[in-house]
Amino acid sequence: MEIQLLLAVVFSIALLLILILWLKIQPFLALLTSSVAAGLIAGMSPMTVIESIRQGMSNTLGFVATVVGLGALFGAILEHSGGAQSLATYLLKKFGDKRAPHAMMVTGFIVAIPVFFDVAFVILAPILYALQAKTGKSLLLFALPLLVGLAITHSFIPPTPGPVAVAEILGAPLGWVITFGFLAGVPTALIPGLWFSKKMASKLNIGVPSYIEHTETDKIDLPPFFLVLSIIGIPIVLIVISTVVSSPLADPWGISSGILDAMSFLGHPFTALTLANGLAWYFLGIKRKMRKDQLLEISSRSLGPAGIIILVTGAGGVFKQVLVDTGVGELLATSMASMGMPVLIFAFLAAATVRILQGSATVAMVTAAGLTAALLENGTSDMERALLVIAIASGATILSHVNDSGFWLVNRYLGLTEKQTFKTWSVLTTLIAGVGFSVSALIYWLFLF
Repeated sequence: MEIQLLLAVVFSIALLLILILWLKIQPFLALLTSSVAAGLIAGMSPMTVIESIRQGMSNTLGFVATVVGLGALFGAILEHSGGAQSLATYLLKKFGDKRAPHAMMVTGFIVAIPVFFDVAFVILAPILYALQAKTGKSLLLFALPLLVGLAITHSFIPPTPGPVAVAEILGAPLGWVITFGFLAGVPTALIPGLWFSKKMASKLNIGVPSYIEHTETDKIDLPPFFLVLSIIGIPIVLIVISTVVSSPLADPWGISSGILDAMSFLGHPFTALTLANGLAWYFLGIKRKMRKDQLLEISSRSLGPAGIIILVTGAGGVFKQVLVDTGVGELLATSMASMGMPVLIFAFLAAATVRILQGSATVAMVTAAGLTAALLENGTSDMERALLVIAIASGATILSHVNDSGFWLVNRYLGLTEKQTFKTWSVLTTLIAGVGFSVSALIYWLFLF
Protein backbone atom coordinates (compact mmCIF):
# COMPACT_ATOMS: atom_id res chain seq x y z
CA MET A 1 0.00 0.00 0.00
CA GLU A 2 2.83 2.40 0.85
CA ILE A 3 4.47 1.79 -2.53
CA GLN A 4 1.14 2.44 -4.25
CA LEU A 5 0.72 5.77 -2.44
CA LEU A 6 4.27 6.89 -3.20
CA LEU A 7 3.76 5.90 -6.83
CA ALA A 8 0.62 8.05 -6.90
CA VAL A 9 2.59 11.11 -5.74
CA VAL A 10 5.54 10.58 -8.07
CA PHE A 11 3.39 9.84 -11.10
CA SER A 12 0.99 12.73 -10.52
CA ILE A 13 3.81 15.29 -10.21
CA ALA A 14 5.60 13.84 -13.25
CA LEU A 15 2.32 13.98 -15.20
CA LEU A 16 1.80 17.59 -14.13
CA LEU A 17 5.21 18.61 -15.45
CA ILE A 18 4.76 16.68 -18.71
CA LEU A 19 1.37 18.26 -19.35
CA ILE A 20 2.66 21.81 -18.71
CA LEU A 21 6.16 21.60 -20.22
CA TRP A 22 5.80 19.20 -23.14
CA LEU A 23 2.13 19.29 -24.11
CA LYS A 24 1.66 22.97 -23.13
CA ILE A 25 -1.61 22.24 -21.34
CA GLN A 26 -3.08 25.11 -19.30
CA PRO A 27 -2.01 24.66 -15.63
CA PHE A 28 -5.64 24.57 -14.41
CA LEU A 29 -6.44 21.52 -16.55
CA ALA A 30 -3.02 19.98 -15.86
CA LEU A 31 -3.51 20.19 -12.09
CA LEU A 32 -7.01 18.69 -12.29
CA THR A 33 -5.81 15.83 -14.50
CA SER A 34 -2.87 15.10 -12.19
CA SER A 35 -5.18 15.13 -9.17
CA VAL A 36 -7.47 12.56 -10.79
CA ALA A 37 -4.47 10.39 -11.67
CA ALA A 38 -3.16 10.58 -8.09
CA GLY A 39 -6.50 9.51 -6.65
CA LEU A 40 -7.04 6.59 -9.02
CA ILE A 41 -3.49 5.26 -8.69
CA ALA A 42 -3.77 5.50 -4.89
CA GLY A 43 -6.81 3.25 -5.00
CA MET A 44 -9.70 5.69 -4.61
CA SER A 45 -12.94 4.85 -6.39
CA PRO A 46 -13.77 7.09 -9.37
CA MET A 47 -16.74 8.73 -7.64
CA THR A 48 -14.68 9.32 -4.48
CA VAL A 49 -12.15 11.16 -6.64
CA ILE A 50 -14.94 13.30 -8.06
CA GLU A 51 -16.12 14.14 -4.53
CA SER A 52 -12.57 15.12 -3.53
CA ILE A 53 -12.40 17.43 -6.55
CA ARG A 54 -15.68 19.08 -5.62
CA GLN A 55 -14.69 19.47 -1.98
CA GLY A 56 -11.18 20.73 -2.71
CA MET A 57 -12.40 23.27 -5.24
CA SER A 58 -15.23 24.61 -3.08
CA ASN A 59 -13.18 24.76 0.13
CA THR A 60 -10.42 26.75 -1.56
CA LEU A 61 -12.33 29.11 -3.82
CA GLY A 62 -14.91 30.19 -1.25
CA PHE A 63 -12.20 32.44 0.18
CA VAL A 64 -9.57 32.83 -2.54
CA ALA A 65 -11.92 33.86 -5.36
CA THR A 66 -13.31 36.74 -3.32
CA VAL A 67 -9.93 38.03 -2.09
CA VAL A 68 -8.16 37.74 -5.45
CA GLY A 69 -11.10 39.37 -7.24
CA LEU A 70 -11.22 42.29 -4.81
CA GLY A 71 -7.45 42.65 -5.02
CA ALA A 72 -7.55 42.77 -8.82
CA LEU A 73 -10.23 45.47 -8.80
CA PHE A 74 -8.26 47.51 -6.28
CA GLY A 75 -5.01 47.20 -8.23
CA ALA A 76 -6.63 48.19 -11.52
CA ILE A 77 -7.95 51.48 -10.14
CA LEU A 78 -4.59 52.24 -8.51
CA GLU A 79 -2.81 51.52 -11.77
CA HIS A 80 -5.00 53.69 -14.01
CA SER A 81 -5.23 56.58 -11.56
CA GLY A 82 -1.46 57.07 -11.55
CA GLY A 83 -1.17 55.97 -7.92
CA ALA A 84 1.93 53.87 -8.55
CA GLN A 85 3.73 56.76 -10.25
CA SER A 86 2.67 59.04 -7.40
CA LEU A 87 4.36 56.80 -4.86
CA ALA A 88 7.54 56.58 -6.91
CA THR A 89 7.72 60.31 -7.64
CA TYR A 90 7.22 61.31 -4.01
CA LEU A 91 9.75 58.81 -2.66
CA LEU A 92 12.35 59.84 -5.24
CA LYS A 93 12.01 63.48 -4.15
CA LYS A 94 12.38 62.54 -0.48
CA PHE A 95 15.26 60.10 -0.93
CA GLY A 96 17.15 62.22 -3.47
CA ASP A 97 19.17 61.12 -6.49
CA LYS A 98 21.89 59.47 -4.41
CA ARG A 99 19.38 57.20 -2.72
CA ALA A 100 17.18 56.65 -5.75
CA PRO A 101 17.77 52.85 -5.62
CA HIS A 102 16.33 52.85 -2.07
CA ALA A 103 13.32 54.83 -3.29
CA MET A 104 12.66 52.41 -6.15
CA MET A 105 12.90 49.41 -3.82
CA VAL A 106 10.41 50.93 -1.36
CA THR A 107 8.15 51.87 -4.28
CA GLY A 108 8.15 48.31 -5.56
CA PHE A 109 7.51 46.97 -2.07
CA ILE A 110 4.41 49.14 -1.67
CA VAL A 111 3.01 49.09 -5.21
CA ALA A 112 3.04 45.29 -5.56
CA ILE A 113 0.61 44.94 -2.64
CA PRO A 114 -2.41 45.79 -4.82
CA VAL A 115 -0.91 45.57 -8.34
CA PHE A 116 0.29 42.41 -10.14
CA PHE A 117 4.08 42.11 -10.55
CA ASP A 118 4.25 42.41 -14.33
CA VAL A 119 1.74 45.28 -14.49
CA ALA A 120 3.56 47.20 -11.76
CA PHE A 121 6.91 46.81 -13.52
CA VAL A 122 5.53 47.99 -16.86
CA ILE A 123 3.87 51.12 -15.44
CA LEU A 124 6.95 52.06 -13.40
CA ALA A 125 9.50 51.37 -16.16
CA PRO A 126 9.33 54.97 -17.55
CA ILE A 127 10.55 56.26 -14.17
CA LEU A 128 13.56 53.94 -14.45
CA TYR A 129 14.36 55.29 -17.91
CA ALA A 130 14.07 58.88 -16.69
CA LEU A 131 16.45 58.17 -13.80
CA GLN A 132 19.01 56.55 -16.08
CA ALA A 133 18.87 59.44 -18.55
CA LYS A 134 19.18 62.02 -15.77
CA THR A 135 22.08 60.39 -13.87
CA GLY A 136 23.91 58.56 -16.64
CA LYS A 137 24.30 55.56 -14.35
CA SER A 138 23.51 51.98 -15.21
CA LEU A 139 19.80 51.23 -15.56
CA LEU A 140 20.39 48.19 -13.33
CA LEU A 141 21.15 50.44 -10.35
CA PHE A 142 17.50 51.51 -10.28
CA ALA A 143 15.74 48.58 -11.98
CA LEU A 144 17.04 45.74 -9.80
CA PRO A 145 15.96 47.33 -6.48
CA LEU A 146 12.52 47.97 -8.00
CA LEU A 147 12.30 44.35 -9.14
CA VAL A 148 13.33 43.13 -5.69
CA GLY A 149 10.61 45.17 -4.01
CA LEU A 150 8.01 43.97 -6.51
CA ALA A 151 9.06 40.32 -6.32
CA ILE A 152 9.13 40.17 -2.52
CA THR A 153 5.73 41.71 -2.00
CA HIS A 154 4.25 39.73 -4.89
CA SER A 155 5.35 36.46 -3.26
CA PHE A 156 5.30 37.21 0.48
CA ILE A 157 2.55 39.68 1.35
CA PRO A 158 -1.24 39.33 0.85
CA PRO A 159 -3.53 40.36 -0.74
CA THR A 160 -1.36 39.38 -3.73
CA PRO A 161 -2.72 36.11 -5.17
CA GLY A 162 0.22 33.78 -4.43
CA PRO A 163 0.38 34.07 -0.64
CA VAL A 164 -3.43 34.30 -0.44
CA ALA A 165 -3.74 30.98 -2.28
CA VAL A 166 -1.10 29.22 -0.20
CA ALA A 167 -2.47 30.62 3.05
CA GLU A 168 -5.93 29.28 2.26
CA ILE A 169 -4.65 25.82 1.29
CA LEU A 170 -2.53 25.62 4.46
CA GLY A 171 -5.16 27.23 6.69
CA ALA A 172 -2.92 30.15 7.72
CA PRO A 173 -4.52 33.46 8.84
CA LEU A 174 -3.64 36.29 6.46
CA GLY A 175 -2.72 38.58 9.35
CA TRP A 176 0.15 36.33 10.39
CA VAL A 177 1.21 35.85 6.77
CA ILE A 178 1.36 39.64 6.33
CA THR A 179 3.33 40.05 9.57
CA PHE A 180 5.91 37.37 8.76
CA GLY A 181 5.97 38.50 5.14
CA PHE A 182 7.13 41.95 6.24
CA LEU A 183 9.61 40.50 8.74
CA ALA A 184 11.15 38.27 6.08
CA GLY A 185 10.74 40.81 3.30
CA VAL A 186 12.72 43.70 4.80
CA PRO A 187 16.11 41.91 5.15
CA THR A 188 15.45 40.11 1.88
CA ALA A 189 15.00 43.48 0.18
CA LEU A 190 18.13 44.99 1.71
CA ILE A 191 20.61 42.26 0.80
CA PRO A 192 19.73 41.45 -2.83
CA GLY A 193 18.01 44.78 -3.44
CA LEU A 194 20.88 47.07 -2.51
CA TRP A 195 24.09 45.07 -2.26
CA PHE A 196 23.62 42.91 -5.35
CA SER A 197 22.11 45.71 -7.42
CA LYS A 198 25.03 48.02 -6.74
CA LYS A 199 27.49 45.24 -7.53
CA MET A 200 25.88 44.38 -10.87
CA ALA A 201 25.45 48.04 -11.85
CA SER A 202 29.20 48.55 -11.45
CA LYS A 203 29.87 45.63 -13.79
CA LEU A 204 27.18 46.23 -16.43
CA ASN A 205 26.56 49.80 -17.59
CA ILE A 206 23.13 49.37 -19.17
CA GLY A 207 21.41 52.32 -20.83
CA VAL A 208 17.80 52.82 -21.89
CA PRO A 209 17.01 50.36 -24.72
CA SER A 210 16.95 52.08 -28.11
CA TYR A 211 13.56 50.58 -28.97
CA ILE A 212 11.88 52.01 -25.86
CA GLU A 213 9.87 55.22 -26.02
CA HIS A 214 9.17 56.89 -22.71
CA THR A 215 7.42 60.00 -21.47
CA GLU A 216 8.15 62.41 -18.66
CA THR A 217 6.11 61.11 -15.74
CA ASP A 218 6.51 64.27 -13.68
CA LYS A 219 4.26 66.14 -16.15
CA ILE A 220 1.29 63.86 -15.44
CA ASP A 221 -1.31 64.93 -12.88
CA LEU A 222 -0.87 62.36 -10.13
CA PRO A 223 -2.96 61.70 -6.99
CA PRO A 224 -1.46 62.78 -3.64
CA PHE A 225 1.12 60.41 -2.15
CA PHE A 226 -0.44 60.12 1.30
CA LEU A 227 -3.88 59.48 -0.15
CA VAL A 228 -2.54 56.56 -2.20
CA LEU A 229 -0.48 55.24 0.73
CA SER A 230 -3.49 55.44 3.07
CA ILE A 231 -5.79 53.57 0.70
CA ILE A 232 -3.20 50.81 0.24
CA GLY A 233 -2.42 50.65 3.97
CA ILE A 234 -5.97 50.54 5.36
CA PRO A 235 -6.78 46.90 4.44
CA ILE A 236 -3.33 45.71 5.53
CA VAL A 237 -3.59 47.39 8.94
CA LEU A 238 -7.16 46.19 9.51
CA ILE A 239 -6.29 42.58 8.67
CA VAL A 240 -3.23 42.56 10.95
CA ILE A 241 -5.08 44.19 13.87
CA SER A 242 -7.93 41.71 13.54
CA THR A 243 -5.51 38.79 13.59
CA VAL A 244 -3.64 40.04 16.65
CA VAL A 245 -6.73 40.86 18.75
CA SER A 246 -8.25 37.48 17.89
CA SER A 247 -5.10 35.55 18.90
CA PRO A 248 -3.93 34.39 22.34
CA LEU A 249 -1.55 37.38 22.39
CA ALA A 250 -4.53 39.64 23.17
CA ASP A 251 -5.92 37.53 26.04
CA PRO A 252 -4.28 39.66 28.79
CA TRP A 253 -5.77 42.84 27.29
CA GLY A 254 -9.33 42.01 28.35
CA ILE A 255 -10.95 43.20 25.12
CA SER A 256 -14.75 42.96 25.22
CA SER A 257 -16.54 40.50 22.94
CA GLY A 258 -18.34 43.37 21.17
CA ILE A 259 -15.06 45.04 20.18
CA LEU A 260 -13.61 41.68 19.16
CA ASP A 261 -16.57 41.00 16.91
CA ALA A 262 -16.32 44.46 15.36
CA MET A 263 -12.58 44.10 14.72
CA SER A 264 -13.03 40.59 13.32
CA PHE A 265 -15.61 41.96 10.90
CA LEU A 266 -13.66 45.06 9.85
CA GLY A 267 -10.38 43.13 9.65
CA HIS A 268 -11.72 40.22 7.64
CA PRO A 269 -10.11 40.35 4.17
CA PHE A 270 -13.55 40.51 2.53
CA THR A 271 -14.54 43.62 4.48
CA ALA A 272 -11.12 45.29 4.46
CA LEU A 273 -10.63 44.93 0.71
CA THR A 274 -14.21 45.96 -0.06
CA LEU A 275 -13.62 49.12 1.99
CA ALA A 276 -10.34 49.77 0.17
CA ASN A 277 -12.09 49.35 -3.18
CA GLY A 278 -14.78 51.83 -2.19
CA LEU A 279 -12.19 54.40 -1.13
CA ALA A 280 -10.13 53.88 -4.30
CA TRP A 281 -13.24 54.08 -6.48
CA TYR A 282 -14.24 57.44 -5.01
CA PHE A 283 -10.96 59.21 -4.17
CA LEU A 284 -8.81 57.90 -7.06
CA GLY A 285 -11.66 57.65 -9.56
CA ILE A 286 -14.78 59.75 -9.18
CA LYS A 287 -13.13 62.64 -7.33
CA ARG A 288 -10.37 62.80 -9.95
CA LYS A 289 -12.95 63.19 -12.75
CA MET A 290 -12.82 59.63 -14.08
CA ARG A 291 -16.08 58.66 -15.79
CA LYS A 292 -18.19 55.96 -14.18
CA ASP A 293 -18.33 53.93 -17.39
CA GLN A 294 -14.53 54.19 -17.62
CA LEU A 295 -14.17 52.86 -14.06
CA LEU A 296 -16.53 50.02 -14.91
CA GLU A 297 -14.48 49.11 -17.98
CA ILE A 298 -11.20 49.21 -16.04
CA SER A 299 -12.63 47.06 -13.25
CA SER A 300 -14.19 44.51 -15.58
CA ARG A 301 -10.98 44.15 -17.60
CA SER A 302 -8.97 43.50 -14.42
CA LEU A 303 -10.98 40.37 -13.60
CA GLY A 304 -9.67 38.52 -16.68
CA PRO A 305 -6.17 37.77 -15.30
CA ALA A 306 -7.67 37.24 -11.85
CA GLY A 307 -9.93 34.50 -13.22
CA ILE A 308 -6.95 32.47 -14.42
CA ILE A 309 -5.24 32.75 -11.04
CA ILE A 310 -8.44 31.80 -9.22
CA LEU A 311 -8.95 28.64 -11.29
CA VAL A 312 -5.32 27.53 -10.95
CA THR A 313 -5.55 28.08 -7.20
CA GLY A 314 -8.76 26.06 -7.04
CA ALA A 315 -7.05 23.21 -8.87
CA GLY A 316 -4.24 23.42 -6.32
CA GLY A 317 -6.84 23.00 -3.59
CA VAL A 318 -8.14 19.92 -5.42
CA PHE A 319 -4.62 18.45 -5.54
CA LYS A 320 -4.26 19.00 -1.80
CA GLN A 321 -7.64 17.42 -1.05
CA VAL A 322 -6.89 14.30 -3.10
CA LEU A 323 -3.54 13.86 -1.32
CA VAL A 324 -5.25 14.18 2.05
CA ASP A 325 -8.07 11.80 1.16
CA THR A 326 -5.73 9.12 -0.19
CA GLY A 327 -3.61 9.10 2.96
CA VAL A 328 -0.50 10.21 1.06
CA GLY A 329 0.04 13.08 3.50
CA GLU A 330 0.29 10.77 6.49
CA LEU A 331 2.73 8.55 4.59
CA LEU A 332 4.91 11.51 3.57
CA ALA A 333 4.90 12.83 7.14
CA THR A 334 6.06 9.46 8.45
CA SER A 335 8.78 9.25 5.81
CA MET A 336 9.99 12.78 6.54
CA ALA A 337 10.07 12.08 10.27
CA SER A 338 12.21 8.98 9.70
CA MET A 339 14.62 11.06 7.59
CA GLY A 340 14.63 13.90 10.10
CA MET A 341 13.47 16.47 7.49
CA PRO A 342 11.49 19.37 8.99
CA VAL A 343 8.31 20.30 7.17
CA LEU A 344 9.63 23.85 6.60
CA ILE A 345 12.51 22.53 4.50
CA PHE A 346 10.21 20.15 2.65
CA ALA A 347 7.86 23.03 1.79
CA PHE A 348 10.72 25.16 0.42
CA LEU A 349 12.28 22.34 -1.61
CA ALA A 350 8.94 21.24 -3.08
CA ALA A 351 8.17 24.78 -4.29
CA ALA A 352 11.71 25.34 -5.58
CA THR A 353 11.74 22.07 -7.54
CA VAL A 354 8.44 22.74 -9.31
CA ARG A 355 9.40 26.37 -9.95
CA ILE A 356 12.72 25.49 -11.60
CA LEU A 357 11.19 22.72 -13.72
CA GLN A 358 8.13 24.51 -15.08
CA GLY A 359 8.65 28.24 -14.48
CA SER A 360 5.33 29.44 -13.09
CA ALA A 361 5.59 30.70 -9.50
CA THR A 362 1.82 30.34 -9.05
CA VAL A 363 1.82 26.67 -10.09
CA ALA A 364 4.86 26.02 -7.90
CA MET A 365 3.17 27.63 -4.90
CA VAL A 366 -0.16 25.82 -5.16
CA THR A 367 1.51 22.46 -5.90
CA ALA A 368 3.88 22.78 -2.94
CA ALA A 369 1.02 24.01 -0.74
CA GLY A 370 -1.01 20.93 -1.64
CA LEU A 371 1.87 18.62 -0.74
CA THR A 372 2.64 20.50 2.48
CA ALA A 373 -0.99 20.78 3.63
CA ALA A 374 -1.28 17.01 3.46
CA LEU A 375 1.47 16.78 6.10
CA LEU A 376 0.01 19.16 8.67
CA GLU A 377 -1.66 17.99 11.83
CA ASN A 378 -4.61 19.64 13.58
CA GLY A 379 -2.29 20.94 16.31
CA THR A 380 -0.14 22.99 13.92
CA SER A 381 -0.25 26.61 15.11
CA ASP A 382 -1.40 29.56 13.00
CA MET A 383 2.05 31.15 13.18
CA GLU A 384 3.75 27.94 12.03
CA ARG A 385 1.37 27.70 9.07
CA ALA A 386 2.10 31.34 8.19
CA LEU A 387 5.85 30.69 8.18
CA LEU A 388 5.28 27.71 5.91
CA VAL A 389 3.57 30.12 3.50
CA ILE A 390 6.73 32.27 3.45
CA ALA A 391 8.93 29.19 2.95
CA ILE A 392 6.83 28.08 -0.02
CA ALA A 393 6.79 31.62 -1.43
CA SER A 394 10.60 31.73 -1.17
CA GLY A 395 10.98 28.42 -2.98
CA ALA A 396 8.58 29.52 -5.72
CA THR A 397 10.68 32.65 -6.36
CA ILE A 398 13.96 30.86 -6.99
CA LEU A 399 15.92 30.91 -10.27
CA SER A 400 13.65 32.59 -12.77
CA HIS A 401 14.91 31.50 -16.19
CA VAL A 402 13.74 30.95 -19.77
CA ASN A 403 10.55 29.06 -18.85
CA ASP A 404 9.28 32.00 -16.77
CA SER A 405 7.48 34.92 -18.40
CA GLY A 406 9.09 37.27 -15.85
CA PHE A 407 12.51 36.44 -17.29
CA TRP A 408 11.52 37.73 -20.72
CA LEU A 409 9.70 40.75 -19.29
CA VAL A 410 12.91 41.88 -17.56
CA ASN A 411 14.96 40.97 -20.62
CA ARG A 412 12.79 43.13 -22.89
CA TYR A 413 12.24 46.19 -20.73
CA LEU A 414 15.87 46.47 -19.60
CA GLY A 415 17.33 45.68 -23.03
CA LEU A 416 19.51 42.85 -21.72
CA THR A 417 20.96 39.88 -23.55
CA GLU A 418 19.91 36.42 -22.37
CA LYS A 419 23.29 35.96 -20.67
CA GLN A 420 22.97 39.29 -18.86
CA THR A 421 19.42 38.41 -17.75
CA PHE A 422 20.73 35.18 -16.24
CA LYS A 423 23.53 37.05 -14.45
CA THR A 424 21.18 39.66 -13.02
CA TRP A 425 17.52 38.61 -12.78
CA SER A 426 18.04 34.83 -12.36
CA VAL A 427 20.68 35.34 -9.68
CA LEU A 428 18.56 38.03 -8.03
CA THR A 429 15.52 35.74 -7.68
CA THR A 430 17.74 33.01 -6.25
CA LEU A 431 19.11 35.43 -3.64
CA ILE A 432 15.55 36.49 -2.75
CA ALA A 433 14.59 32.84 -2.28
CA GLY A 434 17.64 32.05 -0.16
CA VAL A 435 17.41 35.06 2.14
CA GLY A 436 13.62 34.81 2.46
CA PHE A 437 13.78 31.16 3.45
CA SER A 438 16.69 31.78 5.85
CA VAL A 439 14.76 34.49 7.69
CA SER A 440 11.58 32.40 7.89
CA ALA A 441 13.60 29.42 9.13
CA LEU A 442 15.33 31.59 11.75
CA ILE A 443 11.98 32.85 13.06
CA TYR A 444 10.61 29.32 13.02
CA TRP A 445 13.39 27.77 15.05
CA LEU A 446 13.82 30.69 17.46
CA PHE A 447 10.19 31.08 18.46
CA LEU A 448 8.18 28.04 17.39
CA PHE A 449 10.43 25.01 17.31
